[in-house]
This record gives sequence, structure tokens and C-alpha cells, in this order.
Amino acid sequence: MTITSSPAPAATATPECYHCGSLVPDGAPWSITFDEQRHPLCCPGCEAVAHAIVDGGLGSYYRFRTELPERPEDRQAADADTWAVFDDPGLQRRFVHPEAGAEGRVQATLAVDGITCAACAWLIEHRLNALEGVDTSAVNLTHHRVRISWDPQRLKLSRLLAEMAAIGYPAQPYEPDQAQQRLQHEERMTVRRLIVAAVGMMQVMMFSIPIYVSDPGELSADFHALFHWLSFALATPVVLFSAQPFFRNAARDLRTRVMGMDVPVSLAIGGAYLASGYAVISGTGEVYFDSVAMFTFFLLFGRYVEARARRRSGHTGNALSGALPLSATRLTAEDEERILPASELVAGDRVLVKPGHGVPADGVIESGESSLDESMLTGETLPVTRRAGDLVTGGSQNVESPLVVRVTHAGRDARIAGIVDLTDRAFASRPRIAQLAARMAHLFVLRLLLVTVGVAIAWWFIDPTRVLWVTLSVLVVTCPCALALATPTALTAGHGQLRRRGVLVTRANAIETLSQLDRVIFDKTGTLTRGEMLLAETRPLGDLASDEARALAAALEAHSEHPIARAFHPWKASARRARNVTSVTGQGLQGEFEGQTWRLGKPDFAVPDAPPAPPGEGQWLLLAEAGEPRAWFGLTDPLREDAAQAIAALKAQGLEVELLSGDTAIAVRPLADRLGLDTWQACTGPEDKLEHIRHRQALGETVAMVGDGINDVPILAGADVSIAMNDATDLARTSADAVLLGPRLMRIVEAIEISRATRRIIRQNLVWSVCYNATALPLAAIGIVPPWLAAIGMSASSLVVVGNALRLTRFRVAPPPAEPRPRLVNA
Repeated sequence: MTITSSPAPAATATPECYHCGSLVPDGAPWSITFDEQRHPLCCPGCEAVAHAIVDGGLGSYYRFRTELPERPEDRQAADADTWAVFDDPGLQRRFVHPEAGAEGRVQATLAVDGITCAACAWLIEHRLNALEGVDTSAVNLTHHRVRISWDPQRLKLSRLLAEMAAIGYPAQPYEPDQAQQRLQHEERMTVRRLIVAAVGMMQVMMFSIPIYVSDPGELSADFHALFHWLSFALATPVVLFSAQPFFRNAARDLRTRVMGMDVPVSLAIGGAYLASGYAVISGTGEVYFDSVAMFTFFLLFGRYVEARARRRSGHTGNALSGALPLSATRLTAEDEERILPASELVAGDRVLVKPGHGVPADGVIESGESSLDESMLTGETLPVTRRAGDLVTGGSQNVESPLVVRVTHAGRDARIAGIVDLTDRAFASRPRIAQLAARMAHLFVLRLLLVTVGVAIAWWFIDPTRVLWVTLSVLVVTCPCALALATPTALTAGHGQLRRRGVLVTRANAIETLSQLDRVIFDKTGTLTRGEMLLAETRPLGDLASDEARALAAALEAHSEHPIARAFHPWKASARRARNVTSVTGQGLQGEFEGQTWRLGKPDFAVPDAPPAPPGEGQWLLLAEAGEPRAWFGLTDPLREDAAQAIAALKAQGLEVELLSGDTAIAVRPLADRLGLDTWQACTGPEDKLEHIRHRQALGETVAMVGDGINDVPILAGADVSIAMNDATDLARTSADAVLLGPRLMRIVEAIEISRATRRIIRQNLVWSVCYNATALPLAAIGIVPPWLAAIGMSASSLVVVGNALRLTRFRVAPPPAEPRPRLVNA
């Protein structure tokens, strides 16, 4: 049974759509090959539905159907009118944004109603990705959001919203406040349903116990009937109100022909209730109202606890969405205060941030000094001191003194908005183990229904009086809730733990790859070092004074944007002006002072005829006048405070650590020796680094690359998993699989340890789920497990999986090894 989208023959012999019966346009490319025959289809909507039916193993639908369904495109066209308001360009500016790196594409995040499990996420993604014009769609199961990227020239937003409503998942643009209110409303309704189920269960049990404990004939027929009728009355609101979500979701699954976990649950509850009701009315048969009320309560309780746990572990994402304050105090040119919505701020505005208030946008401090709490953004618990000239990030909390900040990025351009986007992007792909678990859960339901039919037939011949409750037990006890929850709950908890520690995972595959690393490769400048060049030493030659030499070098570097230029900024004198300054890439600068030509840079550039040797190890620049050496400048790029500790910790984890740098060996060797790195390479360009990574991968190693600059982008893309530093370029952060939100390299060590723990817990959950179902199914099939115990067992298995995953939220990273003493290096 195969499906193809290759061009079908012209619809002359078979002009009707195989799915809906509409006329097929000439040359239509949509078709399905079923039962060794090719059948034409009229539109991509019919093709998507046909894919879902046949891939789900429901091909017999086409063999035995008695009428044609409604044409999907016609229904969607009618529904689209309801959503047409969202096609307004003015409204879309608030939530539809250009897709980074994809010209002509846009993306939006929508809040979705009705999501209950991983099967819902699979159905939504499967349906949306089948639409022509949709690039990707990814469901965030924890926050009930979907992120869609599409071509607006080929597909309208109203069509996307209509599609989701048509399959039972109405959506609307994501607004953090509204989304939180919607989740709170759902939680309140769940609590109410849980209360009704609990009260009904207790009361029904009260009327059932006398029947169970009394001897035959001890309870009169009138009391027997009365207790049954009272149980019937009490179980009815439990089924019609408390169990309503199960029936609603099952109806949706049947309508979309994708079997979810609510189908067997609804069959069990509905079948037991109807059979018991018939027994009460007719006066013959067994009554199972106590079992109905009991496993409705336990099912609801299990899902309530699971939902609470997922929302709590995913709370950080919603907190980030609302981290920017709603209002800001803008200063006019006369320093008058004006309060306005933070969404109206633009680059160049000056804002006043008072103590206790949040920073409303990214910017630079113009005046003031204070401590800022950046824990929500970086994971660092201690406030950091910021003063005039320092950058501040929107969402930080001002602790002590007022600050005047000039806005550089506001609203959607703020860093925190980018973090939320990257977090949503993390759900666009799932680890292979997560895809396998979702596939297993999806196929398990269909197999379960077939097994249940077989069990019912067998018990009809063994003992007809036990058919109903044995069948109910099989349906309930083997519901694959635990299997479907095994991976998503662990991934959600792992993401939350990493986020709290200042590591933002932007692609879900990163967690799986980090747990399997063999080698970590670091760039040097801006990664192991701070990327802030400092002038450590000046050695004048001849009669040139040190201050004069620094002033001349600063005048030349004033024309450069290179990081080295910042090392000379403190000595820049307004009286010194260099003329005709030119820059030679990778070599240095040349300019004129009072008619003389001066050069600053590498020795062979400053004095090309007879370049002198540097006076020591490290990075040295030579200042020369007309080819004559005049001064040496020793530069240093300070190491990050925990660089040595992080490398020692990575080695303790059994990983190989390597340094690749474009600097000279004179600059790289001392740093490698100080950090205890035995494997390093100098003078490596981007192509050499990429080739080296591919060589390591060819040897079977899983490689992580840590970098920060634009020149690191190809290397980050080529590594198995890439990590960008907190102050990396925008392009590097977008290309990376994970981003450090703070400057500490120990976060990489913690990320690897947490990823290993996440993978370990996923495997534990999968093993538990498979073993549970493999054990529970035969026990229920042979009649050992009653319906009430089946409900407890199924709920307990789900809670075990969720509880095991939530151990990640309390995960404690092992203390790092003591920082190694620097090696002594001979001069």
C-alpha cells in the first residue's frame, strides 16, 4: 500500500476524486495508490486526509464506506471566513514576523486549545505540514503553543486557523497573559470535574458496599434495586460532566481517523455506563457504576497531576514571555518623565529605570550605577554591577539606584524576545528517541483495540458473564499514556533545568547529542578568553617615550573597528590625528604623522625588510616609523575566570578537549599550557577548522564546537552540536544548537551532565512503560485485574513516568573539580 504525489494521468477515465467525489482538474498532481490501483485526488486537502487514513492502517474505510465525505477544501473555505479578520496586515504586525534566514517566509506562534497528549501534537503537525506553503510547524506540548513558518504569498493565516479548527484544535495568536488565563481556566474546570468525580465515586461506593458484603438473600430486592438506581443517578454526572473531555477528544480522534489514547478510555467508560444502565432498567445483568466512577476519578486525577507538573516545569518559558514590563518611563529632551507602554519604545529613546523596576528594553546606561538582577536571563543568582557605558538587557531588575538607559533594541528586537523565539524553535525538531516513542504510542492504540476485540471474543466462549469487565480492564489498564508521556515530560524537565542554569537549547536534538559527546572543541578569542584586548606592556625603542608611543598607536587604531583597537582607546588624544590611514587585513594599519609614514601591526608588516623578533611570548605589535622599529606593544586577552576549571571538569567527564585558534602559535601555546590542553592548533582559518571537525567525525567521534564570532558560523553548523557564547554575534546565536546566557564556561559542563541525566531518564521511562504494558495486558486479558484496579494501575504508571521525569527539576550537578594549578612554562 503506497502513496504518491507524482503527476497523475489526465482525469478523463476517472474524473471524480477518490476521496470526496469532486471533479479532478486536468493534470492534477494528487493521487493515491491503494489496493494496487492509482486513484486521482482533487486537492492537497483530500491528499492529506488520504495520507492520514492509509498511514493509520484504516484503508478499509475506502472499501466499506457507504457515502462520500464533505470536500475538505469547501469546508475550510467556509470556515476561513470566520478567521478572515486575522488576515488584516495591521493586526498581523503584532504577532506575525519574518522568519530569520528564510527570505519571503513568515512565522507566528499560536495558542492552541484542546491539546492533551503527544498524539495531539503529532496530528496538528501532520495536518499543517501537509498544506502547500507551510515550511514547518512545531507544537510545544508543555505550553500548548504551535510555531508555524509559511509562505504568505501561497497561504493565508486564516486558512491555517481554519485547518486547526477543522481537526478540533482551535487556535489564536499567542498572547502571554491570555494564554496564561486560558490555562488557568482549563485547570479550574479540571478541578471541578475532579471534585464531581470524587464525590460521585464515594457515594456510589457507599451504595455498592452493602451489595458486595451482604450474603445472598440478606438484602431485599427493593433495597437492591434502590441502591442500583441511586448509583445510576450519581454516576450520570460523573460520566456526562467529569468524563466529558475523554469523549470529546475521542470523537475528535475518530473524526480525524487518528487513534489517540482517549479512544480506549472512552470506550471503557461509555461501554460500562451504558451496559450498567441497561442492566438497571431491564433488571438483568451486572452493574459497574462503581468502576465507572472510580476509574473516571483516577484518570482525571492522573492527568491533573501530570498537567500541573508539566506546567510547573515549563513555567520559565511563560515567565520569559512576560519578563518585559508593560510600561516604561521615557525622558524627554528636557528630562521630563512620560509614562507610556513599553511596546511603543523605539531605538534612541531615553528611559528612566527606578529601583525595583524592570528594564523595559535592551540599551546602554547613560548615567547612574546600580546592581541588576539578571537571574531570569542568565541563571546567575547574584546581582551584577552595571555602570555608565555598560549594556543592559530588557527584563533585568534594577535593585539599588536609578539608571538612565538609551534604548538600542525594543519589543520584538529585544534579546529576551529572541530567547523566546529560540525556545519555541527548540520544539521544531525532536530527538530520534522522542520520535520513536511517539510512533510507538500512536501504533499501540490501534493494536490495543484489535487485541481487545480478540479478548472479548475469547471470553464470550469462556464465560459470557465476565466479558464486559474483562474487556474494560484490558482497554483501561493498557492505555499507552505512560508511553506517550515518557519522552515529552523528560525533555520538558530537561529544558527547564538547562534554562534555569543559563543554557538555552534552541534545537531539541541538542540534548540527545550533548549526552553522547566524545570531544569538545573551543575557539580561543571570545570563548576561552573574554575577547577584550588589553594593553599589558609598552617597550619603547630609541628615544621615543612610552606615552608618546601609546598616543601614536591610539591615533592609528582610532580608524579601526578591530577588537585590538579597543586596547588603545584610553590613550586616544584629541590632538593626535593620523592621515591617510589604511588597513591591511590580518597585518595592521598604516598612516601619516607630520609627513612620516607609520605602521602598527605584525613585525613583518611594520618592518618588511628586516622584521625583528618579538621580545617575548604572547601577542606583540610593532610600531615603526619609515621602516624603523620605534616601540613594542604587548597585548593580552584575559582568560574567562572559570576556563581552567571548565576544561578540567570536561576531562573528568571523560571527554577530549581541544583548542583551535586563528592566532599564531606564540599566542596560543602559553594559553594551552596554562589550561592544561595537550591538543591545540594555531593559525587555523574557518576552512581548516571545518575540515578538522569533519576529520574527527569521520573517525566516529561526536563533536561539540564552542564559538562566538561570524567566522565561527560554518564551524558551528558543521559540528554535531554547537554552543554559542552569551556575547556571540546574532548570526552565531541563530546557527547554534545551544546558547549560553551568561559568561561562565562551567555552564557547558552542567549542560552535558543534565543532558546525560535527561537521556537516562527517558530510557528509564520507556523501559518502565513497555514493561508495564507487557505485564498488565496478559494479566487483564486472563481476568485477574478488575476494572477499578486497571484504572489505578494506568494512572499510577503515568504518575511514575511524570514523577521520574520531574527528578530533573531537582537535579544537582556534581561539584566541579578543584581548579588546576597553572603549569609553569619556561620563558
